Amino acid sequence: MPIFKSLIHMLRTLSIHDFVIVDAIELELAPGFSVFTGETGAGKSILIDALALALGGRGDASVVRDGASKADITAEFAADPGAAGAAAAWLAANEFGNEEGSVLLRRVIDNAGRSKAFINGIAATAAQLRELGEMLVDIHGQHAHQSLLKADAQRVLLDSQAGLQDDAKAVAGAYKAWRALARQREEFETNARNVLLERERLEWQVGELEKLAVQPGEWAEISNEHSRLSHAATLIEGAQDALNVISESDTSPILSQLSSLNQKIGKLADIDEALKPVLEALEPAQIQLQEAVYALNDYLGRVELDPARLREVETRLEAIHSTARKFRVTPDDLPQEYQALSAQLRQLADASDLDALRAQEDKLKAVYLGVAQKLSKARAKAAKALGEAVTAAMQELSMAGGSFAVALNPCEPAACGLEQVDFLVAGHAGTTPRPLAKVASGGELARISLAISVITSSATATPTLIFDEVDSGIGGGVAEVVGRLLKRLGQDRQVLCVTHLPQVASQANQHFQVSKATGAGGRTASRIEPLDNKARVEEVARMLGGIEITAITRKHARELLAS
Repeated sequence: MPIFKSLIHMLRTLSIHDFVIVDAIELELAPGFSVFTGETGAGKSILIDALALALGGRGDASVVRDGASKADITAEFAADPGAAGAAAAWLAANEFGNEEGSVLLRRVIDNAGRSKAFINGIAATAAQLRELGEMLVDIHGQHAHQSLLKADAQRVLLDSQAGLQDDAKAVAGAYKAWRALARQREEFETNARNVLLERERLEWQVGELEKLAVQPGEWAEISNEHSRLSHAATLIEGAQDALNVISESDTSPILSQLSSLNQKIGKLADIDEALKPVLEALEPAQIQLQEAVYALNDYLGRVELDPARLREVETRLEAIHSTARKFRVTPDDLPQEYQALSAQLRQLADASDLDALRAQEDKLKAVYLGVAQKLSKARAKAAKALGEAVTAAMQELSMAGGSFAVALNPCEPAACGLEQVDFLVAGHAGTTPRPLAKVASGGELARISLAISVITSSATATPTLIFDEVDSGIGGGVAEVVGRLLKRLGQDRQVLCVTHLPQVASQANQHFQVSKATGAGGRTASRIEPLDNKARVEEVARMLGGIEITAITRKHARELLAS
Protein backbone atom coordinates (compact mmCIF):
# COMPACT_ATOMS: atom_id res chain seq x y z
CA MET A 1 0.00 0.00 0.00
CA PRO A 2 1.40 3.44 -0.85
CA ILE A 3 2.16 5.77 2.03
CA PHE A 4 0.96 9.35 1.60
CA LYS A 5 2.21 12.39 3.45
CA SER A 6 -0.29 14.16 5.70
CA LEU A 7 -1.96 16.90 3.65
CA ILE A 8 -3.25 20.12 5.13
CA HIS A 9 -6.48 21.29 3.45
CA MET A 10 -6.78 18.36 1.04
CA LEU A 11 -10.06 18.24 -0.92
CA ARG A 12 -12.19 15.69 0.96
CA THR A 13 -15.68 16.01 -0.50
CA LEU A 14 -17.30 17.70 -3.48
CA SER A 15 -21.08 18.14 -3.55
CA ILE A 16 -22.72 19.29 -6.80
CA HIS A 17 -26.44 19.96 -7.25
CA ASP A 18 -28.22 21.09 -10.43
CA PHE A 19 -25.08 22.17 -12.28
CA VAL A 20 -25.25 21.97 -16.13
CA ILE A 21 -26.18 18.27 -16.65
CA VAL A 22 -25.50 17.17 -13.07
CA ASP A 23 -28.55 16.74 -10.86
CA ALA A 24 -26.84 15.54 -7.68
CA ILE A 25 -23.33 14.20 -7.07
CA GLU A 26 -21.67 13.58 -3.71
CA LEU A 27 -18.00 12.79 -4.21
CA GLU A 28 -15.58 11.58 -1.53
CA LEU A 29 -11.91 11.92 -2.39
CA ALA A 30 -8.73 10.47 -0.94
CA PRO A 31 -5.05 11.44 -0.89
CA GLY A 32 -2.79 10.32 -3.68
CA PHE A 33 -3.51 10.11 -7.40
CA SER A 34 -7.17 9.92 -8.53
CA VAL A 35 -8.45 9.76 -12.10
CA PHE A 36 -11.81 10.50 -13.75
CA THR A 37 -12.59 8.65 -16.95
CA GLY A 38 -15.61 8.15 -19.17
CA GLU A 39 -17.02 8.54 -22.65
CA THR A 40 -16.59 11.86 -24.44
CA GLY A 41 -19.34 14.23 -23.36
CA ALA A 42 -20.13 12.31 -20.17
CA GLY A 43 -19.32 15.34 -18.05
CA LYS A 44 -15.77 14.66 -16.82
CA SER A 45 -14.64 18.28 -17.16
CA ILE A 46 -17.94 19.52 -15.71
CA LEU A 47 -16.67 18.33 -12.32
CA ILE A 48 -13.63 20.55 -12.70
CA ASP A 49 -15.81 23.46 -13.82
CA ALA A 50 -18.03 23.02 -10.75
CA LEU A 51 -15.03 22.99 -8.43
CA ALA A 52 -13.64 26.08 -10.17
CA LEU A 53 -16.96 27.82 -9.46
CA ALA A 54 -16.73 26.90 -5.77
CA LEU A 55 -13.21 28.37 -5.81
CA GLY A 56 -14.52 31.76 -6.95
CA GLY A 57 -14.62 31.30 -10.72
CA ARG A 58 -17.06 33.22 -12.90
CA GLY A 59 -20.55 31.87 -13.31
CA ASP A 60 -23.93 32.94 -14.64
CA ALA A 61 -27.44 31.59 -15.06
CA SER A 62 -26.29 29.25 -17.85
CA VAL A 63 -24.65 26.90 -15.31
CA VAL A 64 -28.03 26.16 -13.66
CA ARG A 65 -29.49 22.83 -14.77
CA ASP A 66 -32.63 23.13 -16.94
CA GLY A 67 -35.72 23.23 -14.76
CA ALA A 68 -33.80 23.92 -11.53
CA SER A 69 -33.96 27.10 -9.47
CA LYS A 70 -30.28 27.22 -8.58
CA ALA A 71 -26.92 25.49 -8.87
CA ASP A 72 -25.28 24.65 -5.53
CA ILE A 73 -21.64 23.51 -5.22
CA THR A 74 -19.87 22.76 -1.93
CA ALA A 75 -16.22 21.76 -1.56
CA GLU A 76 -14.90 20.59 1.80
CA PHE A 77 -11.18 20.62 2.52
CA ALA A 78 -9.94 18.54 5.44
CA ALA A 79 -7.38 19.82 7.91
CA ASP A 80 -5.95 18.99 11.30
CA PRO A 81 -7.07 21.38 14.08
CA GLY A 82 -4.45 24.06 14.57
CA ALA A 83 -2.82 23.30 11.21
CA ALA A 84 -0.45 25.98 9.97
CA GLY A 85 -0.05 27.26 6.45
CA ALA A 86 -1.06 30.15 4.18
CA ALA A 87 -4.73 29.09 4.01
CA ALA A 88 -5.02 28.71 7.79
CA ALA A 89 -3.41 32.12 8.32
CA TRP A 90 -5.74 33.69 5.75
CA LEU A 91 -8.81 32.17 7.41
CA ALA A 92 -7.75 33.51 10.80
CA ALA A 93 -6.92 36.97 9.46
CA ASN A 94 -10.28 37.24 7.69
CA GLU A 95 -12.27 35.71 10.59
CA PHE A 96 -13.45 32.65 8.66
CA GLY A 97 -11.69 30.06 10.82
CA ASN A 98 -13.31 27.28 12.86
CA GLU A 99 -12.23 24.97 15.66
CA GLU A 100 -11.97 21.96 13.36
CA GLY A 101 -9.51 23.73 11.07
CA SER A 102 -11.38 22.47 7.98
CA VAL A 103 -12.51 24.68 5.11
CA LEU A 104 -15.99 24.60 3.60
CA LEU A 105 -16.45 26.58 0.39
CA ARG A 106 -19.94 26.98 -1.06
CA ARG A 107 -21.21 28.76 -4.16
CA VAL A 108 -24.85 29.19 -5.12
CA ILE A 109 -26.03 30.69 -8.43
CA ASP A 110 -29.74 31.03 -9.13
CA ASN A 111 -31.46 30.94 -12.51
CA ALA A 112 -31.46 34.74 -12.63
CA GLY A 113 -27.64 34.79 -12.46
CA ARG A 114 -27.44 36.01 -8.85
CA SER A 115 -24.51 34.56 -6.94
CA LYS A 116 -23.89 33.86 -3.25
CA ALA A 117 -20.63 32.68 -1.71
CA PHE A 118 -19.84 31.21 1.71
CA ILE A 119 -16.67 30.26 3.59
CA ASN A 120 -17.26 27.97 6.58
CA GLY A 121 -20.93 29.00 6.53
CA ILE A 122 -20.14 32.73 6.63
CA ALA A 123 -21.17 34.95 3.72
CA ALA A 124 -18.16 35.91 1.58
CA THR A 125 -17.40 37.50 -1.79
CA ALA A 126 -16.35 35.67 -4.95
CA ALA A 127 -13.03 37.54 -4.72
CA GLN A 128 -12.45 36.07 -1.25
CA LEU A 129 -13.25 32.60 -2.58
CA ARG A 130 -10.70 33.11 -5.36
CA GLU A 131 -8.03 34.39 -2.98
CA LEU A 132 -8.46 31.42 -0.64
CA GLY A 133 -8.98 28.95 -3.49
CA GLU A 134 -5.58 29.77 -4.99
CA MET A 135 -4.01 28.51 -1.74
CA LEU A 136 -5.98 25.25 -1.84
CA VAL A 137 -6.17 24.07 -5.46
CA ASP A 138 -4.07 24.52 -8.58
CA ILE A 139 -5.93 23.67 -11.82
CA HIS A 140 -4.04 22.87 -15.03
CA GLY A 141 -6.54 23.04 -17.88
CA GLN A 142 -6.55 20.94 -21.05
CA HIS A 143 -5.57 24.02 -23.08
CA ALA A 144 -2.74 25.02 -20.74
CA HIS A 145 -0.15 24.27 -23.43
CA GLN A 146 -1.62 27.00 -25.63
CA SER A 147 -0.83 29.67 -23.04
CA LEU A 148 2.81 28.56 -23.09
CA LEU A 149 3.09 30.20 -26.50
CA LYS A 150 2.46 33.64 -24.98
CA ALA A 151 5.38 35.63 -23.60
CA ASP A 152 3.37 37.02 -20.70
CA ALA A 153 2.27 33.53 -19.61
CA GLN A 154 5.88 32.31 -19.79
CA ARG A 155 7.04 35.18 -17.56
CA VAL A 156 4.24 34.61 -15.04
CA LEU A 157 4.96 30.88 -14.93
CA LEU A 158 8.69 31.46 -14.30
CA ASP A 159 7.98 34.00 -11.54
CA SER A 160 5.40 31.70 -9.96
CA GLN A 161 7.74 28.70 -10.07
CA ALA A 162 10.47 30.70 -8.33
CA GLY A 163 8.14 32.42 -5.84
CA LEU A 164 8.91 35.84 -7.32
CA GLN A 165 5.32 37.16 -7.48
CA ASP A 166 5.89 39.74 -4.73
CA ASP A 167 9.13 40.91 -6.36
CA ALA A 168 7.33 41.26 -9.70
CA LYS A 169 4.58 43.31 -8.04
CA ALA A 170 7.21 45.55 -6.44
CA VAL A 171 8.80 46.14 -9.86
CA ALA A 172 5.42 46.95 -11.44
CA GLY A 173 4.61 49.38 -8.61
CA ALA A 174 7.98 51.12 -8.84
CA TYR A 175 7.64 51.43 -12.62
CA LYS A 176 4.16 52.93 -12.29
CA ALA A 177 5.35 55.55 -9.78
CA TRP A 178 8.39 56.46 -11.90
CA ARG A 179 6.47 56.78 -15.16
CA ALA A 180 3.66 58.80 -13.51
CA LEU A 181 6.18 61.41 -12.36
CA ALA A 182 7.90 61.34 -15.74
CA ARG A 183 4.57 62.12 -17.44
CA GLN A 184 3.96 64.92 -14.96
CA ARG A 185 7.34 66.43 -15.75
CA GLU A 186 6.72 66.08 -19.51
CA GLU A 187 3.31 67.73 -19.17
CA PHE A 188 4.82 70.59 -17.21
CA GLU A 189 7.46 71.17 -19.86
CA THR A 190 4.73 71.20 -22.52
CA ASN A 191 2.20 73.29 -20.62
CA ALA A 192 4.44 75.52 -18.52
CA ARG A 193 2.38 78.68 -19.29
CA ASN A 194 -0.91 77.05 -18.36
CA VAL A 195 0.59 75.81 -15.10
CA LEU A 196 1.82 79.32 -14.30
CA LEU A 197 -1.62 80.84 -14.92
CA GLU A 198 -3.28 78.22 -12.75
CA ARG A 199 -0.78 78.87 -10.00
CA GLU A 200 -1.46 82.63 -10.12
CA ARG A 201 -5.22 81.99 -9.91
CA LEU A 202 -4.80 79.74 -6.90
CA GLU A 203 -2.47 82.23 -5.19
CA TRP A 204 -5.11 84.98 -5.53
CA GLN A 205 -7.90 82.73 -4.20
CA VAL A 206 -5.83 81.50 -1.25
CA GLY A 207 -4.80 85.10 -0.49
CA GLU A 208 -8.45 86.23 -0.40
CA LEU A 209 -9.40 83.47 2.02
CA GLU A 210 -6.27 83.95 4.10
CA LYS A 211 -7.08 87.66 4.53
CA LEU A 212 -10.65 86.88 5.61
CA ALA A 213 -9.42 84.09 7.95
CA VAL A 214 -12.78 82.49 8.62
CA GLN A 215 -12.54 80.02 11.50
CA PRO A 216 -14.47 76.73 11.73
CA GLY A 217 -17.85 77.38 13.39
CA GLU A 218 -17.46 81.18 13.18
CA TRP A 219 -20.46 81.69 10.88
CA ALA A 220 -22.87 80.12 13.39
CA GLU A 221 -21.36 82.05 16.29
CA ILE A 222 -21.42 85.47 14.63
CA SER A 223 -24.95 84.88 13.25
CA ASN A 224 -26.14 84.18 16.76
CA GLU A 225 -24.37 87.27 18.11
CA HIS A 226 -25.90 89.44 15.38
CA SER A 227 -29.37 88.17 16.23
CA ARG A 228 -28.82 88.98 19.89
CA LEU A 229 -27.37 92.47 19.28
CA SER A 230 -30.02 93.47 16.74
CA HIS A 231 -32.80 92.51 19.16
CA ALA A 232 -31.13 93.83 22.33
CA ALA A 233 -33.83 96.45 23.12
CA THR A 234 -36.61 93.89 22.67
CA LEU A 235 -34.75 91.35 24.81
CA ILE A 236 -34.14 93.86 27.63
CA GLU A 237 -37.73 95.05 27.59
CA GLY A 238 -39.13 91.51 27.60
CA ALA A 239 -36.86 90.32 30.39
CA GLN A 240 -37.71 93.40 32.54
CA ASP A 241 -41.46 92.82 31.98
CA ALA A 242 -41.11 89.23 33.10
CA LEU A 243 -39.16 90.33 36.18
CA ASN A 244 -41.84 92.92 37.07
CA VAL A 245 -44.65 90.38 36.81
CA ILE A 246 -42.82 87.85 38.96
CA SER A 247 -41.29 90.02 41.70
CA GLU A 248 -41.05 93.79 41.13
CA SER A 249 -44.58 94.91 40.24
CA ASP A 250 -46.13 97.53 42.51
CA THR A 251 -49.43 95.64 42.47
CA SER A 252 -49.13 92.12 43.90
CA PRO A 253 -46.28 90.38 41.97
CA ILE A 254 -46.69 86.62 41.49
CA LEU A 255 -43.87 85.73 43.87
CA SER A 256 -45.40 87.79 46.72
CA GLN A 257 -48.83 86.27 46.12
CA LEU A 258 -47.37 82.74 46.11
CA SER A 259 -45.45 83.42 49.33
CA SER A 260 -48.62 84.68 51.05
CA LEU A 261 -50.56 81.68 49.75
CA ASN A 262 -47.93 79.27 51.09
CA GLN A 263 -48.23 80.85 54.55
CA LYS A 264 -52.04 80.51 54.53
CA ILE A 265 -51.99 76.90 53.35
CA GLY A 266 -49.28 76.14 55.91
CA LYS A 267 -51.48 77.29 58.76
CA LEU A 268 -54.44 75.35 57.39
CA ALA A 269 -52.30 72.22 57.01
CA ASP A 270 -51.47 72.43 60.70
CA ILE A 271 -55.22 72.05 61.33
CA ASP A 272 -55.88 69.41 58.64
CA GLU A 273 -53.02 67.23 57.35
CA ALA A 274 -54.99 66.50 54.20
CA LEU A 275 -53.77 69.89 52.86
CA LYS A 276 -50.10 68.95 53.20
CA PRO A 277 -49.86 67.62 49.60
CA VAL A 278 -51.06 71.02 48.37
CA LEU A 279 -48.38 72.74 50.44
CA GLU A 280 -45.72 70.32 49.15
CA ALA A 281 -46.71 71.22 45.57
CA LEU A 282 -46.70 75.00 46.14
CA GLU A 283 -43.38 75.31 47.96
CA PRO A 284 -41.23 74.09 45.00
CA ALA A 285 -43.12 76.48 42.72
CA GLN A 286 -42.06 79.38 44.94
CA ILE A 287 -38.45 78.19 44.85
CA GLN A 288 -38.51 77.87 41.03
CA LEU A 289 -39.95 81.39 40.66
CA GLN A 290 -37.20 82.75 42.90
CA GLU A 291 -34.58 80.98 40.70
CA ALA A 292 -36.19 82.62 37.64
CA VAL A 293 -35.84 86.05 39.31
CA TYR A 294 -32.12 85.44 39.92
CA ALA A 295 -31.64 84.33 36.29
CA LEU A 296 -33.50 87.34 34.87
CA ASN A 297 -31.48 89.77 37.00
CA ASP A 298 -28.26 88.09 35.83
CA TYR A 299 -29.36 88.28 32.18
CA LEU A 300 -30.32 91.99 32.46
CA GLY A 301 -26.94 92.66 34.01
CA ARG A 302 -25.18 91.25 30.92
CA VAL A 303 -27.37 92.38 28.03
CA GLU A 304 -26.81 95.93 26.88
CA LEU A 305 -27.31 98.03 23.79
CA ASP A 306 -24.03 98.16 21.77
CA PRO A 307 -24.55 99.83 18.37
CA ALA A 308 -20.81 99.89 17.64
CA ARG A 309 -20.45 96.13 18.10
CA LEU A 310 -23.61 95.57 16.04
CA ARG A 311 -22.12 97.49 13.09
CA GLU A 312 -18.88 95.53 13.44
CA VAL A 313 -20.73 92.20 13.41
CA GLU A 314 -22.85 93.21 10.41
CA THR A 315 -19.71 94.17 8.47
CA ARG A 316 -18.16 90.75 9.25
CA LEU A 317 -21.30 88.89 8.24
CA GLU A 318 -21.46 90.71 4.93
CA ALA A 319 -17.77 90.01 4.20
CA ILE A 320 -18.16 86.27 4.91
CA HIS A 321 -21.40 86.00 2.94
CA SER A 322 -19.98 87.90 -0.05
CA THR A 323 -16.84 85.73 -0.15
CA ALA A 324 -18.86 82.51 0.12
CA ARG A 325 -21.01 83.62 -2.83
CA LYS A 326 -17.87 84.45 -4.84
CA PHE A 327 -16.38 80.97 -4.20
CA ARG A 328 -19.77 79.26 -4.68
CA VAL A 329 -19.76 77.55 -1.29
CA THR A 330 -21.74 78.00 1.91
CA PRO A 331 -20.28 80.32 4.59
CA ASP A 332 -19.73 77.28 6.82
CA ASP A 333 -17.59 75.64 4.09
CA LEU A 334 -15.12 78.53 3.68
CA PRO A 335 -12.48 77.06 6.08
CA GLN A 336 -12.52 73.72 4.19
CA GLU A 337 -12.32 75.56 0.85
CA TYR A 338 -9.24 77.41 2.11
CA GLN A 339 -7.58 74.12 3.11
CA ALA A 340 -8.39 72.48 -0.24
CA LEU A 341 -7.14 75.38 -2.36
CA SER A 342 -3.99 75.67 -0.23
CA ALA A 343 -3.24 71.99 -0.80
CA GLN A 344 -3.72 72.43 -4.58
CA LEU A 345 -1.39 75.41 -4.53
CA ARG A 346 1.29 73.51 -2.62
CA GLN A 347 1.00 70.58 -5.03
CA LEU A 348 1.22 72.89 -8.04
CA ALA A 349 4.14 74.74 -6.51
CA ASP A 350 5.98 71.44 -6.11
CA ALA A 351 5.01 70.38 -9.63
CA SER A 352 6.11 73.67 -11.13
CA ASP A 353 9.63 73.28 -9.82
CA LEU A 354 11.17 71.60 -12.86
CA ASP A 355 14.52 70.89 -11.19
CA ALA A 356 12.79 69.31 -8.20
CA LEU A 357 10.61 67.26 -10.56
CA ARG A 358 13.63 65.96 -12.44
CA ALA A 359 15.42 65.11 -9.21
CA GLN A 360 12.39 63.22 -7.92
CA GLU A 361 12.03 61.44 -11.27
CA ASP A 362 15.67 60.33 -11.13
CA LYS A 363 15.14 59.09 -7.59
CA LEU A 364 12.10 57.01 -8.55
CA LYS A 365 13.93 55.65 -11.59
CA ALA A 366 16.78 54.54 -9.34
CA VAL A 367 14.31 52.79 -7.06
CA TYR A 368 12.78 51.00 -10.05
CA LEU A 369 16.16 49.91 -11.42
CA GLY A 370 17.14 48.61 -7.98
CA VAL A 371 14.14 46.31 -7.60
CA ALA A 372 14.15 45.38 -11.31
CA GLN A 373 17.82 44.34 -11.23
CA LYS A 374 17.16 42.29 -8.10
CA LEU A 375 14.31 40.55 -9.93
CA SER A 376 16.54 39.96 -12.97
CA LYS A 377 19.13 38.14 -10.85
CA ALA A 378 16.47 35.95 -9.25
CA ARG A 379 14.94 35.20 -12.65
CA ALA A 380 18.31 34.18 -14.06
CA LYS A 381 18.79 31.67 -11.25
CA ALA A 382 15.22 30.36 -11.62
CA ALA A 383 15.52 30.14 -15.43
CA LYS A 384 18.58 27.88 -15.15
CA ALA A 385 16.88 25.57 -12.65
CA LEU A 386 13.64 25.34 -14.64
CA GLY A 387 15.53 24.66 -17.87
CA GLU A 388 17.46 21.79 -16.32
CA ALA A 389 14.36 20.27 -14.69
CA VAL A 390 12.25 20.37 -17.87
CA THR A 391 15.13 19.02 -19.95
CA ALA A 392 15.39 16.04 -17.57
CA ALA A 393 11.64 15.44 -17.79
CA MET A 394 11.76 15.57 -21.61
CA GLN A 395 14.10 12.57 -21.64
CA GLU A 396 11.44 10.53 -19.82
CA LEU A 397 8.73 11.73 -22.20
CA SER A 398 10.33 10.23 -25.36
CA MET A 399 12.21 13.39 -26.29
CA ALA A 400 15.66 11.93 -25.76
CA GLY A 401 18.43 14.39 -26.53
CA GLY A 402 16.01 17.29 -26.46
CA SER A 403 16.59 20.31 -24.27
CA PHE A 404 14.63 23.18 -22.78
CA ALA A 405 15.95 26.60 -21.83
CA VAL A 406 14.53 29.85 -20.51
CA ALA A 407 16.02 32.88 -22.27
CA LEU A 408 15.95 36.29 -20.59
CA ASN A 409 16.19 38.83 -23.39
CA PRO A 410 17.05 42.40 -22.31
CA CYS A 411 14.37 44.97 -23.14
CA GLU A 412 13.54 48.58 -22.40
CA PRO A 413 12.46 49.18 -18.78
CA ALA A 414 8.85 48.07 -18.39
CA ALA A 415 6.36 47.15 -15.71
CA CYS A 416 7.40 43.51 -16.06
CA GLY A 417 11.10 44.28 -15.55
CA LEU A 418 14.24 44.61 -17.63
CA GLU A 419 13.87 41.41 -19.68
CA GLN A 420 11.41 39.40 -21.70
CA VAL A 421 11.06 35.71 -20.89
CA ASP A 422 11.22 33.31 -23.82
CA PHE A 423 10.90 29.51 -23.59
CA LEU A 424 13.29 27.79 -25.99
CA VAL A 425 13.26 24.13 -27.00
CA ALA A 426 15.46 21.82 -29.04
CA GLY A 427 13.62 18.65 -30.00
CA HIS A 428 16.77 16.64 -30.72
CA ALA A 429 20.39 16.52 -29.66
CA GLY A 430 22.70 18.87 -31.53
CA THR A 431 19.99 21.34 -32.58
CA THR A 432 19.90 24.94 -31.46
CA PRO A 433 17.04 25.76 -29.07
CA ARG A 434 14.45 28.00 -30.71
CA PRO A 435 11.27 29.68 -29.45
CA LEU A 436 8.69 27.13 -28.34
CA ALA A 437 5.97 28.44 -30.68
CA LYS A 438 8.17 27.98 -33.75
CA VAL A 439 9.56 24.47 -33.35
CA ALA A 440 7.31 22.33 -31.14
CA SER A 441 4.72 20.08 -32.76
CA GLY A 442 1.35 19.55 -31.11
CA GLY A 443 2.49 16.35 -29.38
CA GLU A 444 5.81 17.83 -28.30
CA LEU A 445 4.08 20.91 -26.98
CA ALA A 446 1.65 18.79 -24.95
CA ARG A 447 4.53 16.77 -23.46
CA ILE A 448 6.57 19.88 -22.63
CA SER A 449 3.51 21.51 -21.12
CA LEU A 450 2.90 18.47 -18.93
CA ALA A 451 6.54 18.38 -17.85
CA ILE A 452 6.38 22.05 -16.86
CA SER A 453 3.08 21.52 -15.04
CA VAL A 454 4.47 18.64 -13.01
CA ILE A 455 7.68 20.48 -12.18
CA THR A 456 6.02 23.75 -11.23
CA SER A 457 3.41 21.86 -9.19
CA SER A 458 6.16 20.08 -7.27
CA ALA A 459 7.49 23.45 -6.17
CA THR A 460 4.17 24.83 -4.97
CA ALA A 461 2.69 24.42 -1.51
CA THR A 462 -0.82 23.99 -2.96
CA PRO A 463 -2.16 20.71 -1.49
CA THR A 464 -4.52 19.73 -4.34
CA LEU A 465 -3.47 19.65 -8.00
CA ILE A 466 -5.92 19.09 -10.84
CA PHE A 467 -4.96 18.13 -14.40
CA ASP A 468 -7.85 18.44 -16.86
CA GLU A 469 -6.89 16.38 -19.94
CA VAL A 470 -3.40 17.86 -20.05
CA ASP A 471 -2.33 14.53 -21.56
CA SER A 472 -4.07 15.34 -24.89
CA GLY A 473 -1.85 14.51 -27.86
CA ILE A 474 0.11 11.87 -25.92
CA GLY A 475 -0.08 8.13 -26.37
CA GLY A 476 1.77 4.82 -26.24
CA GLY A 477 4.74 4.44 -23.94
CA VAL A 478 4.80 8.16 -23.25
CA ALA A 479 1.36 7.89 -21.71
CA GLU A 480 2.63 5.31 -19.25
CA VAL A 481 5.48 7.63 -18.26
CA VAL A 482 2.96 10.44 -17.77
CA GLY A 483 0.94 8.20 -15.47
CA ARG A 484 4.03 7.38 -13.41
CA LEU A 485 4.90 11.10 -13.17
CA LEU A 486 1.44 11.96 -11.87
CA LYS A 487 1.46 9.05 -9.44
CA ARG A 488 4.87 10.14 -8.15
CA LEU A 489 3.51 13.65 -7.72
CA GLY A 490 0.60 12.15 -5.77
CA GLN A 491 2.91 10.82 -3.10
CA ASP A 492 3.02 14.22 -1.40
CA ARG A 493 0.11 15.99 -3.09
CA GLN A 494 -3.49 15.17 -3.81
CA VAL A 495 -3.59 14.82 -7.61
CA LEU A 496 -6.87 14.69 -9.55
CA CYS A 497 -6.71 14.01 -13.27
CA VAL A 498 -9.34 13.89 -16.02
CA THR A 499 -7.87 11.57 -18.64
CA HIS A 500 -8.76 9.54 -21.72
CA LEU A 501 -5.56 7.43 -21.58
CA PRO A 502 -5.73 3.91 -20.10
CA GLN A 503 -1.99 4.02 -19.35
CA VAL A 504 -2.58 7.05 -17.11
CA ALA A 505 -5.79 5.73 -15.54
CA SER A 506 -4.15 2.44 -14.59
CA GLN A 507 -1.62 4.24 -12.40
CA ALA A 508 -4.26 5.85 -10.15
CA ASN A 509 -4.82 5.05 -6.48
CA GLN A 510 -8.51 5.96 -6.88
CA HIS A 511 -10.58 5.64 -10.05
CA PHE A 512 -13.95 7.27 -10.83
CA GLN A 513 -16.09 6.63 -13.88
CA VAL A 514 -18.25 9.44 -15.27
CA SER A 515 -21.27 8.54 -17.38
CA LYS A 516 -24.51 9.97 -18.73
CA ALA A 517 -27.95 8.53 -18.18
CA THR A 518 -31.44 9.54 -19.28
CA GLY A 519 -33.88 9.75 -16.39
CA ALA A 520 -37.52 10.59 -15.86
CA GLY A 521 -38.88 13.15 -18.29
CA GLY A 522 -36.15 12.36 -20.81
CA ARG A 523 -33.58 14.52 -19.03
CA THR A 524 -29.94 13.61 -19.35
CA ALA A 525 -27.88 13.62 -16.16
CA SER A 526 -24.24 12.99 -15.43
CA ARG A 527 -23.34 10.23 -12.95
CA ILE A 528 -20.07 9.38 -11.22
CA GLU A 529 -19.13 6.15 -9.47
CA PRO A 530 -15.96 5.00 -7.68
CA LEU A 531 -14.69 1.78 -9.27
CA ASP A 532 -13.59 -1.37 -7.50
CA ASN A 533 -10.89 -3.63 -8.97
CA LYS A 534 -13.29 -5.57 -11.19
CA ALA A 535 -14.98 -2.43 -12.51
CA ARG A 536 -11.59 -0.82 -13.14
CA VAL A 537 -10.63 -3.70 -15.40
CA GLU A 538 -13.78 -3.13 -17.44
CA GLU A 539 -13.24 0.64 -17.67
CA VAL A 540 -9.55 0.38 -18.63
CA ALA A 541 -10.51 -2.30 -21.19
CA ARG A 542 -13.13 0.07 -22.64
CA MET A 543 -10.50 2.80 -22.88
CA LEU A 544 -8.17 0.35 -24.66
CA GLY A 545 -10.64 -1.28 -27.03
CA GLY A 546 -13.57 1.06 -27.48
CA ILE A 547 -17.18 -0.16 -27.50
CA GLU A 548 -16.47 -3.86 -28.01
CA ILE A 549 -14.58 -5.29 -25.05
CA THR A 550 -12.85 -8.63 -25.68
CA ALA A 551 -10.97 -11.07 -23.49
CA ILE A 552 -7.75 -9.73 -25.00
CA THR A 553 -8.51 -6.14 -24.03
CA ARG A 554 -9.49 -7.29 -20.52
CA LYS A 555 -6.20 -9.16 -20.23
CA HIS A 556 -4.31 -6.10 -21.40
CA ALA A 557 -6.26 -3.98 -18.87
CA ARG A 558 -5.35 -6.34 -16.03
CA GLU A 559 -1.70 -6.20 -17.07
CA LEU A 560 -1.75 -2.38 -17.07
CA LEU A 561 -3.35 -2.29 -13.62
CA ALA A 562 -0.94 -4.88 -12.28
CA SER A 563 2.07 -2.92 -13.50
